[in-house]
Amino acid sequence: MLSSSTLKYAYYPGCVAQGACRELDLSTQALTQALGIELITLKKAACCGSGTFKEDSQLLEDTVNARNIALAEELNLPLLTHCSTCQGVIGHVNENLKECQTHNPTYLEQVNGLLHQQGCLPYRGTTEVKHILYALIADYGLEAISQRVTHQLTGLNCAAFYGCYLLRAQKHMPYDDPFRPEGMENLFRAVGATPVYYRGRTQCCGWPLASYATTESFKMAGMHIQEALENGADCIVTPCPLCHLNLDSRQPEVEKVINKRLGLPVLHLPQLIALALGVSPKELGLDRHIVSTKPILEKLGIS
Repeated sequence: MLSSSTLKYAYYPGCVAQGACRELDLSTQALTQALGIELITLKKAACCGSGTFKEDSQLLEDTVNARNIALAEELNLPLLTHCSTCQGVIGHVNENLKECQTHNPTYLEQVNGLLHQQGCLPYRGTTEVKHILYALIADYGLEAISQRVTHQLTGLNCAAFYGCYLLRAQKHMPYDDPFRPEGMENLFRAVGATPVYYRGRTQCCGWPLASYATTESFKMAGMHIQEALENGADCIVTPCPLCHLNLDSRQPEVEKVINKRLGLPVLHLPQLIALALGVSPKELGLDRHIVSTKPILEKLGIS
């Protein structure tokens, strides 16, 4: 574990946090600033592809994301993302290309050859891709975070929604159990909140189906939200903006499909932790959500 004063990352904000979920970028910036973590934004980074590039070409996905990783390597910093999908895609590419250095150097030469044609830096395999959840746990430390808490989230029942990519897109998962994770729940405890366990917390939110099987997608999301409510959740907390879109932004449509009122707030992980550190709801963009976050703030006595 590193001293918090030494923590510095190449920040990969991704697409969704700069568009439909701008509050995720706001809250990530606010949280890291409150913790004294330095972020160097990779302004030249490209979309990871969300797993769709490889449907056309695995080489395309690998080359685009080798370039993203090379931008972090140029800074000699780990690449930090707050998106489970970006973590899954870029982390998987990083894992595979590191293996290619030993087992398939010809393929890596092909990737770097394409990067060279575009005037880009080569992939060297010298850094790691880390989601902010595990940067907080493994680098900053749960105890250090608990010491920075100024507003204990006592009495707030939080249901983690890990989704797919964070847990199972990579071959190796050094920070958590991909089938029985506890990372988010341990982080909830560190800020005084109570974890809620339910079956759907490690399943797909339904987002990948939304463009061609909308009803099925919304039924999946509705099932997870209902399960969280039935187990006493005050909110769902997710480390993925795509999950957030399906669970929060589309919750009114989900309600119509399942013919049931839900009204369960869905928070981005950085928003929850930053609340405990005393960052204001306005700074965290909590007024940007489709499902009102006021019940959470009222329960916590935060105005």
